[in-house]
Amino acid sequence: MDNMKTGEVISKRRKELGLTQNQLAKSLNISFQAISKWENGTTFPDVAMLPKLAAALNTTVDALLGYRGVEADYDNRYNTEGYYWGLMPNRICYDIMKILPPIKPYRVLDIGCGEGKDAVFFAKCGYSVTAFDVSESGIEKAKKLAEHNRVDVNFFRADIFDYRPDSEYDIIFSSGVFHFIPLNQREDVCNSLKAHTSDNGINAVNVFVKKPFIQRAPDSTRDEDKRHPWHSGELFGYYHDWLFHLCTEDVFDCNSGGTPHKHCMDTLIAQKVNE
Repeated sequence: MDNMKTGEVISKRRKELGLTQNQLAKSLNISFQAISKWENGTTFPDVAMLPKLAAALNTTVDALLGYRGVEADYDNRYNTEGYYWGLMPNRICYDIMKILPPIKPYRVLDIGCGEGKDAVFFAKCGYSVTAFDVSESGIEKAKKLAEHNRVDVNFFRADIFDYRPDSEYDIIFSSGVFHFIPLNQREDVCNSLKAHTSDNGINAVNVFVKKPFIQRAPDSTRDEDKRHPWHSGELFGYYHDWLFHLCTEDVFDCNSGGTPHKHCMDTLIAQKVNE
C-alpha cells in the first residue's frame, strides 16, 4: 500500500468536500492528528477504518487505495456531451409505478444510478428519490439532468461494495449493476436491502445472466475481471420469502456503446408483506 498516495487522496477529497481535518476526525470519532498523519503519509488508516473513511469522504475504498477500475471506465463513458444510456427510463420503472403509484412521496433508493435518467424520472413522477453511483462524471451529469427537469434528487457518489442503507426505503431499485457483486457477497447485499425496506415496500432488481450462447458485450471487455454474471434463478432465491410481482428471464438486443449485441437478464420485483 502506498501511504503517500492514499494520504493525497484523503486530503484531496476532504478539501473538495470543504471539511477541516477536525471535522473529518469528529465524524470518524478519532483525533485530528490521525488525519494529519494519514495525509502526510506518516501512517496508514487501519483496514477496519477504510469503509467508514470512504463513506465520510463520499468515495470508495478502491479510490482511497488509488485503484480506478470500474470507476475510471464509467467516468470515460459518461464524460461526453450526450447520455451514454439515453434519457428514456428503464421499462421496470413503469412496472414499479403500477405496484406503488406515487399517491404519496414514496422513498426511492436508486443503486448505481449512472447519469440519473431513472432517478430523475421517479422524481418527476412525485417520488422522493435518493440515488448514488461510483462514477463522479455520472453523478455530475445526473445533477445537471435533475436541474434541467427542475426536480430534487439526493445524488451522491458511493460504491455498492462500501455502501449499505442506513434508513428505510419504500422502493429500492437497481438496474444493470449487480453483476459487479461477487457470488460470496450477494446474499449479504440482498439481505441488507431487504432489511432496509419498509413494510409493503418493494425491491426491483435486474441482473445479467450468463448463457453459453451469448457472447460478452463489447463494452464489457474493459472491466471483464470485475464482472460476475449471475446464474438463472439465483436472484429469485434470495427473495423466496417475499411476494413476487414480476419474475422473468429475457434475452434482448442492446446497442449500448454503439455496437449491437445481446444480453440475458433476470428481472425481479418483489414486495415485503406481513403475514
